[in-house]
Amino acid sequence: MSGSSVSADGAYPSRRGSRFRDLVILCKPSISISSALMAGCGLALARCGDLGLWLATLLGISLSVIAANSLNQVIEREPDGLMERTQNRPLPAGRLAPSVATAFGVVSGASGFLVLVLWVNALSAVLSLGSMLAYVFVYTPLKRRTEFALVIGAIPGAMPPLIGWVAATGTVGLPSVVLFAVVWLWQMPHFLAIAAHRQADYVRAGFKTVVAVHGEDEARRRARLYACALVPVSLGLFPLGV
Repeated sequence: MSGSSVSADGAYPSRRGSRFRDLVILCKPSISISSALMAGCGLALARCGDLGLWLATLLGISLSVIAANSLNQVIEREPDGLMERTQNRPLPAGRLAPSVATAFGVVSGASGFLVLVLWVNALSAVLSLGSMLAYVFVYTPLKRRTEFALVIGAIPGAMPPLIGWVAATGTVGLPSVVLFAVVWLWQMPHFLAIAAHRQADYVRAGFKTVVAVHGEDEARRRARLYACALVPVSLGLFPLGV
């Protein structure tokens, strides 16, 4: 951790503007926004016309994703400090105290759950909470233990469109399962490519990737298989009338 960002008595900076910017970075806005957009796809494909339900669903899911991103960075602050692309994040750079980030993540997650359970439905709230917990407490620690963390981590990543569908219909129907499968399959070649491109970073941080364990040729082979499987699964939405 960078000592230059911490005062002599161990305190972290308290400037409001700086703190706000760091909390925004902690949210990973691009991921949070894309998750909300995917949830919106689930709502739209379920033909939801209730604006209030739209707003509550997108807010609840966004808060849950923000919680997952924040708590993930608390747990990974040390390996993040070893990687070039993440070493300037608020926690490894020492600009934000882990206790502050943890509190922010817990409050965000609890708020997202309450929004969904109070203004959407209980099933969407449970699915969102389960996805957040799986991302933080299953996927995050597994990244340094096994290459199969990618398969598990793609599950919460694929949940937003399914939760959007559940928010509109109150049930997990076959169309929502196909939506989930589409996003799950899409993530695999996407993250395999990132792992190959950032392999040196991941090795320094001790993350297990397919490239590190089996080599780049095997990563390419798997990426092709997942990409090919994505085509018939995507087409499965047509006979379902979605």
